[in-house]
Amino acid sequence: MNQEQIVARPANRTGAWSMMFAVVTLAGNFPLFAQDSAVQEKLAAVKQAMAANAQKLHQYQWIETTQVTLKGEQKPATQNSCQYGPDGKVQKTPMGPPPAQPSGGPLMKKMIEKKQAEMKEYMGDVKGVLALYLPPDPLKMEQAKQAGNLSLNPVPGAVNLIFKNYVQPGDQMTLSFDTTAKKVASVSVNTFMADTQDAVTLQVQMAGLPDGTNYAQQTILNATAKQLVVTTTNANYQKLGGY
Repeated sequence: MNQEQIVARPANRTGAWSMMFAVVTLAGNFPLFAQDSAVQEKLAAVKQAMAANAQKLHQYQWIETTQVTLKGEQKPATQNSCQYGPDGKVQKTPMGPPPAQPSGGPLMKKMIEKKQAEMKEYMGDVKGVLALYLPPDPLKMEQAKQAGNLSLNPVPGAVNLIFKNYVQPGDQMTLSFDTTAKKVASVSVNTFMADTQDAVTLQVQMAGLPDGTNYAQQTILNATAKQLVVTTTNANYQKLGGY
């Protein structure tokens, strides 16, 4: 009997140590579980708010005004009448007179036209890159979260969702979410073109319409390598017929 007790004691002690280790491990991991749950909760709220708001935006038409500043020189502003098409993409109709033709002799006109074509091509490339970020893609956001590239930064009245390596390594998208109004307040993107030295940033400030619909009131694109700043302002929102 004594021998059985002697043999049993080490086994019981081993079992106790195993249980204690499991408890300590679980307790150590609890903050990680809680943090992951908070991230998932906020991400779900953002995606839900964005989906509901997108449906409301499709009911509107509005005026988009674009101001380009190149190497400190402000170009004439352009305007488009905008609304969503059947394919869910924004359709833009130019407003106002067409752009003025280059002046000067044949050689000067050719040089100006060449620069204009190069800038148009570059702007097309920039818009193509930024289209990967805006509007934020729910699937990409979820993938960033799963990869551990999403973190939260709570601030008074809001929380910033910071996505790193969102589209390409080294980029960052920060989405500020108003926790009271349950709306996206702003979006900022730091990325680059094919050349990592060609940095591009985009700041988007959101605003609300009387019925609560959220929209991008102003966006400021800054391509430092080209000394290019593009400011886009959206205004005069009106509901389409049938809504």
